[in-house]
Amino acid sequence: MRFLKKGEKKQPEPPSDSATKAHPDLKVITGSQISGQQPRQPTPPQQQQQQNITLPNIKYKIAVASGKGGVGKSTVATNLAISLANTGAAVGLLDADAYGPSIPTMMGIQEQPKTSPERKIIPLVRHDIKLMSIGFMVPEEQAMIWRGPMLHGAIRQLLGDVDWGELDYLIIDLPPGTGDVALSLTQALPLTGALIVTTPQDVALADVRRGVAMFERLSVPILGIIENMSYFLCPHCSEKTEIFRADGGKNTSERFGVAFLGQIPLDAEVCTAGDIGVPIVAGHPESPQSEAFGSVGSELAAVLEESGEEDELTIL
Repeated sequence: MRFLKKGEKKQPEPPSDSATKAHPDLKVITGSQISGQQPRQPTPPQQQQQQNITLPNIKYKIAVASGKGGVGKSTVATNLAISLANTGAAVGLLDADAYGPSIPTMMGIQEQPKTSPERKIIPLVRHDIKLMSIGFMVPEEQAMIWRGPMLHGAIRQLLGDVDWGELDYLIIDLPPGTGDVALSLTQALPLTGALIVTTPQDVALADVRRGVAMFERLSVPILGIIENMSYFLCPHCSEKTEIFRADGGKNTSERFGVAFLGQIPLDAEVCTAGDIGVPIVAGHPESPQSEAFGSVGSELAAVLEESGEEDELTIL
């Protein structure tokens, strides 16, 4: 250790040679690269119009959100996507949770996407689902210490620079909560609608109300509420045990006048299936849990058919 003399300035340390290389087509920006830069001026409306990104070949863009973490949102998004694909639909799954991407683990794939001759990122495919995640682009041990604008730019790439092809559904797994990240992403994406995942207890339902209020203020339709971990189903006698409470999600949906898409049982096998990279719907399609996810998918399809929402994805 060397002490600085009076008036002597500390010299910057040379960059480390051990920095891990990220995906070549993902512009990962570190905090040191933006330090000292002047704030970017707002883009004039005329230039914003020229910079819009459209994905006209995607029919439904659906965000899966939750007011808080720990309710199994990513588990629901993953198994719901597979349930929709099992009906013959073309489905994509975007992991928009840059701070805690879990889709690579749950889908059992850790590869890095390749790039087409047109410089488009080719999504990975697992269980008949086209996948994209920040977790595919950067090493698992690298922390995403990003500010809102940096994250927003990365999400733009994962949408506009990915060759999604033609899809019936693009399921977007949003970060939990109603903070800056979720707000920025939701404002950037003109969604077909949002799904809210909750658990039956009051502490989760209180956050659901905040999530519903956020989407309403952003003029994003609420397609429905899904209650996860609703009850424990005994594997021996099939008796239901409501561990938390009963009908919390259903009562909340009635209060807000939105559809209640169904209940997902609490089962250790669902967690185990996600940890080994074979979601319960893919690994055990005949299980009661898989049937519950399939029922939710059918209810969602009915809501979308009734609403007739088919918009074009535009990122401002």
